[in-house]
Amino acid sequence: MVRIETDVDPTRRALVGERLQASNDDRSPVLQELRRRGDTQEVPLEVYAIEGAAMVAGLTAHTWGRWLHVDLLWVHEGRRGSGLGTRLLGRAEQVAREERGCVGARLDTWGFQARPFYEKHGYAVFGVLEDYPPGETEYLLAKRLD
Repeated sequence: MVRIETDVDPTRRALVGERLQASNDDRSPVLQELRRRGDTQEVPLEVYAIEGAAMVAGLTAHTWGRWLHVDLLWVHEGRRGSGLGTRLLGRAEQVAREERGCVGARLDTWGFQARPFYEKHGYAVFGVLEDYPPGETEYLLAKRLD
């Protein structure tokens, strides 16, 4: 009999990840090659704009599989339009491309956030998820870095 559990269990979560990774590696020559080269670890990449003692903008991301994954980009409301977001995004892309060998970048944004900003910087929408969360639209964008 199968028992379904919903308790968070870090040990089981790690085991599921390991088993899925092994299964994926068996099926994908690309993933096998990434693993052989050591490109399968998520490596954090963070860029911050500091003014005095205050953070006025920040970008958090990680690289994996020779891609930059932008997780968060925030600019203080009073500093929006000043070029800080452009500088942070550009620096993250530069590190990803030049230091980590990334060939592309990807991110997501909601309709009320920064889609035009990302498109201005060469990102293109490759996916749209309506009603996520209900009442909003999420856009998935990507850009080649090579």
